[in-house]
Amino acid sequence: MTQPANTEKKSKKREELEKKCPTCGEETVVRDYQRSIEICENCGRITKEEIKDRGPEWRAFDQKQREEKSRGGPPSTETIHDKGLSTQIDYRNRDAKGNKLSPERRRKVYRLRKWHKRGRVSDSKDRNLAFSLSELSRMSSQLGLSKSVQEIASKTYRKAVDESLIRGRSMEGCASAMLYAACREAQVPRTLEEIAEASHVEKGEISRTYRFLSRELDIDLPPTDPARYVARFGSELNISGEGRVKAMDIINKAQEEKLTSGKSPSGTAAGALYIAALKCGERRTQREVAEVADVTQVTVRNRYKEIAEELDEEIKIN
Repeated sequence: MTQPANTEKKSKKREELEKKCPTCGEETVVRDYQRSIEICENCGRITKEEIKDRGPEWRAFDQKQREEKSRGGPPSTETIHDKGLSTQIDYRNRDAKGNKLSPERRRKVYRLRKWHKRGRVSDSKDRNLAFSLSELSRMSSQLGLSKSVQEIASKTYRKAVDESLIRGRSMEGCASAMLYAACREAQVPRTLEEIAEASHVEKGEISRTYRFLSRELDIDLPPTDPARYVARFGSELNISGEGRVKAMDIINKAQEEKLTSGKSPSGTAAGALYIAALKCGERRTQREVAEVADVTQVTVRNRYKEIAEELDEEIKIN
């Protein structure tokens, strides 16, 4: 069984090596899957770009793993209720050649598509996951979150469903709470207010659900670093790079003095940016800073006064 496979592998390798370079004529063209190119080792010419790696998405370190992971196709994902392993029927009423289907075949495909959709969602658990994971995808897209954050949130939500923690609670609220937890785990600066705005669920409900699920699932996450908000808030306020660096220095000094303990990270970042803008001669009003950070002007004023008083020697406003 292994000999034909080895022979096929050698022939494939030999086929790649026998490809000639159009510039130097040497048979030294190889594939670089990390950069998705075909390149000549002799002259360095790139003969083809955006090649596809047709190998598996997993790595097998022994024969047992190689036998277990013999599946082909796209990689599985936690963001779809069936993990993306089921088949799909295209919504367009065209055949493989692109021709329109006849009315009779169109009715048949419509019935197949309807029963296929019903078959994919067989019980209440699948219906819950199908709705909630689609909401997670929508909110992630609206908040500009990466695929990895969405994967973390989807995986945690699945765990909550398996332990029957969602029953009796709002699916939207639980999905929003898991997305907020995923942002904190991945150290992505998103406030609870931003999550609430994207999900159309009240902030209080998301907060209560997050505390409940984190307690039941034993999720222990550190508070978000206020310095991670500086780049985004500073960009929206059009503050220079020098001002953002000063704001981060102010936050680091405030953390050393334990001034940020128990305070809102976004409020601390807003206060530090307000001070840094004053020091750099890029004055911004407290209202402007508060609107960008999604906090009240009172919060900005309180954080600004606390930091300025405690770090009086280091922060001298001109």
